[in-house]
Parts: sequence; C-alpha cells; structure tokens
Amino acid sequence: MNIPKSFASDNNSGVHPLVLKALADVNHGHYTGYGDDPFTEVAIQKFRQLLGKNIEVFFVYNGTGANTVLINTVTRSYNSIICPASSHINVDECGAPGAASGCKVEFVYTEDGKLTPELVNSMLLGIGFEHHSQPKVVSITQSTELGTLYSLEELRTLCDFCHDNNLLVHMDGARIANAAVALNCTFKEMTTDTGIDLLSFGGTKNGMMFGEAAIFFRPELAADFKYFRKQNMQLHSKMRYISAQFSALLTDELWYKNARHSNDMAQLLYKELQNVIGIKITRPCYVNSVFAILPEKVIPRLQQKYFFYVWDEHTNEVRFMTTFDTTEDDINNFVKALNEELGRQQSEPASLLRG
Repeated sequence: MNIPKSFASDNNSGVHPLVLKALADVNHGHYTGYGDDPFTEVAIQKFRQLLGKNIEVFFVYNGTGANTVLINTVTRSYNSIICPASSHINVDECGAPGAASGCKVEFVYTEDGKLTPELVNSMLLGIGFEHHSQPKVVSITQSTELGTLYSLEELRTLCDFCHDNNLLVHMDGARIANAAVALNCTFKEMTTDTGIDLLSFGGTKNGMMFGEAAIFFRPELAADFKYFRKQNMQLHSKMRYISAQFSALLTDELWYKNARHSNDMAQLLYKELQNVIGIKITRPCYVNSVFAILPEKVIPRLQQKYFFYVWDEHTNEVRFMTTFDTTEDDINNFVKALNEELGRQQSEPASLLRG
C-alpha cells in the first residue's frame, strides 16, 4: 500500500532497519526479565560512555513515563514543578506528572518556549511558607516544543541559578538528538557539563519502535526510582527489547545520522515554503519542525493528502515535522500539493469561500 508520509509527528514514522535488526538479534533464547540481562548492561554502558560513568540509567516505555517517573522520584506531594506553558508535561501528558507525584505544575508563558533565570525567579514565591507549594523541579525541553534551542551557555546559566536556589533541573529530551545535531555538540556537553540533574532521553522520535531512557546525573537521586517505575507501570518485563534498540541507536552514531537527516529535511521544507505565496512562516527552523500559518480552508483539504497537526486553532498556525525517513521527494510532493490547494482556493467563487 503506497501511503504518503505524514508531516504530523516523528512518532508517525516507521522503525529504522538497523533498530529492527537489533530487535531480531535479541529475539532468541531465554533471558532474565526486568533488566537483568546482558543486553541491558551493554546499553547502560553505552550511555555511560556518552554521558559519564557516574550516571544511573533506567529504561521505560515512553516519554510521558520517563518524565513522570523521574519527577515523581525526586519530589514530595507538597512540591511544585516549574515549566514553560508550552511544555509537554503541561500540555500533552494529561496531567500525568502532577497526578503521579501529587505536585502542582506551575507553568510560565514564554514566547520561545524557553525558561530563563528571571522567569523561574518570578515563580519562587512563598518559600518556606506552609500554605504554599514548594518549588522543587524546573523542567525544560531540548529542543523545545516550539522548535527552539537552549544554547550551552543558557543551560549552564539556568542550571547554576536553579542549584543556587535548591531546585533540580529536569530536561525533557524527546528530541535531544535533533538538538545535539543543531548545536553541533555532544550529549555530555549539553547535559552533564551544563549541570542537568535529570534527563528523559528520547528514542522513539529518532527511529526506535518504543522506549525511552530515564537518566540521573546525581546517583543519590536515583535510590528509589525502581520502585516508582514499577508503581507507575513503566517496568518492561522483556527489557532487552528496549535495551537492544538503544544499543543500535548509539552504535556508529546512528542517532546522529537519523537526527541530521530529519533536520536537513526540515531545512529543505523551510526553504521551499518560503517560495509559496499565500502562507506565512511563523518561526525560525532549527531542528526538524516547521511552523506556518495557512488559509483556514486549505488546512483540512491538505490534511486529507498529507496529515499534519494544527498548532494554534485561533491563528491557523500549523506544524510540519520531518523524520529520519523523510525524503526530498516527500518534500517536493508535499509542497506541490500545498500549491495546488492554494491555487484551488484562489479559483473558487467568493460565495464558496464564505461557506
């Protein structure tokens, strides 16, 4: 079946062939479950080679699980979590971090999806006052939900401020590989060296079938994680099927090749859309997302050919995502379909345009 690729999400892509091969390679014999297998140990050591030998690494099913269990482990129910209003934990996780931990999620409006020390400081109210939730975790996303990036200096400055104020910093790294490619830096430079305390390391959006890694840069914080992971139903019994995927992703820089390609395809789409009359590109393109405003009538018609999400229903801003398996032909055919729908709208009688 020849189905056009969507531009909705990097969750919609298939699985990279080398990841599928890794799954097949461990699909033999019997191995102890719940992570007590040699394949899980290999994957953990690969992460330690990338991020430092003193980290603690745990594997979970999905990104919401990684974010939720990490936050749950280091908080008490009277704590609060500070994050941007656009963050995944605030918008797209159905309240899971707050429900699991009992914490209040305090969000801050920010135009670029990024937190600064000044924005965090504005939320540090009622410290030590028993009637107020006590801030404990600052959660950021790299790259952000708006496709923006924290520079290494911004990360260091933010982490230093948070630590000076007894706050932990959690990074939602659902698209951490895309961020590392865009910044031309290593994972260690972006996390360990900047002072990140907790990391949700994404794999699903970069060619894996399922699975994320929950990482602690301060081992003492991880003491109770395994219990919270079990309680939150994120402990995979046949753990080797997650571990093997990460080993494949972290071998021969497959993570880099996948993310570099998806970023490059977004840049191509960004460039081509600049030549399309009738739309407005709304944000710079740094990683694998492109944002634009389309005429309202065009959106549902184009979605029937190439599915994508409306980012802001009030302004008709949409988001196009590229993936490791997006091709130049996919981009060209999509832009052609967009031009056709724009031309169709312009040729329709005014009475039809008014509905």
